Amino acid sequence: MVSEETVGLVRQHLALIGRSPTAHDIADALRATGQVVCDEHVLDVFQGISRDCVGLGILDPLLALEGITDIVVNGPHKVYVDQGHGLELTEVKFLDDEAVRQLAVRLAASVGRRLDDGSPFVDARLASGVRFHGILAGISHPGTCLSFRIPAKTHITFEDWIRRGGVDPSVAEILHRLIDKKIAFLVSGGTGSGKTTLLSSLLGLVPAGERLVVVEDSRELNPHHPHCIWLESRPANGEDAGLVTMTDLVRQALRMRPDRLVVGEVRGGELCDLLQALNTGHEGGCGTIHANCVADLPARLEALGALGGLSPTATHAQVASAFRVVIHLIRRGPVREVAQIGVLSRGSLGVVEAALAWSKTGDHIAIGEAMDDLKALLA
Repeated sequence: MVSEETVGLVRQHLALIGRSPTAHDIADALRATGQVVCDEHVLDVFQGISRDCVGLGILDPLLALEGITDIVVNGPHKVYVDQGHGLELTEVKFLDDEAVRQLAVRLAASVGRRLDDGSPFVDARLASGVRFHGILAGISHPGTCLSFRIPAKTHITFEDWIRRGGVDPSVAEILHRLIDKKIAFLVSGGTGSGKTTLLSSLLGLVPAGERLVVVEDSRELNPHHPHCIWLESRPANGEDAGLVTMTDLVRQALRMRPDRLVVGEVRGGELCDLLQALNTGHEGGCGTIHANCVADLPARLEALGALGGLSPTATHAQVASAFRVVIHLIRRGPVREVAQIGVLSRGSLGVVEAALAWSKTGDHIAIGEAMDDLKALLA
């Protein structure tokens, strides 16, 4: 078996010939590097070079791992995977940082994006559906860093959530009623807590006769629904043209006759357009948002409203009329689970308040003061 170092040296020799290499070229390059030349070694080098030209290169075998959700590359010598138990170090290593950079640049170019010293980071969705982020050495240490979010190979249904312990049976009916009654809601949680996966599963409960229009920064939602339209934002190209923002797409979605408007992740000024939509007759809107807990959500929404130019007073007024329920997820080891359900309402001073209706800590379930309000909302 030829080493990655040898493949790298052969590649450098082949880069100088200015044409597609033949088997004889590979054999000559092997001799130049002091390697034994035989059919097996030539084939190994050919496969190694071919592998680096397609897919994720030497990372491709990791995609076949059971339950893989993330691959992260911390420079050339540390590659981690998450198979549902947190990040674990693999034996995969790149030759050097230049090899990591070449992979990152190739992946960016494959989706029409630029990655170089003038634009040293990129966030994109690859043709395979994998979400890719790259940032070059010089900005990051210990070298070029890559992050890949791997989409689920199968649809996870709402029943799967219940069976795996992610949704307690005591609240399953509540979540069903949220969808049936077209109540606007948000799914909150930290990175990797399962927000997008749960929202996809909940959207699978929407009646088949309704039209879903999904707006995302990078496509991740994949609801098992027969009538779903996806809109995906994009950055400006190298000529500083072609920018399509989340705000642009929310506005376009409103003209596409949505029965449910879905924003994959509310993270900026698009919140303002979403709030306007939900306050003008568009029922059943939903999305995900980063937050630490149900109680922290009003402050988080106020900050996002400011990014869109709304004053705190205006943000709270619109949020109180738009969103009614928040579902909060946490991750405990390999289990992603619904930990809190809260009800949003306008307080005496006009500020949105988030009160707990249901919470779960370990195996302990608590019913909060807002449960009666939640039941009335879903009646």
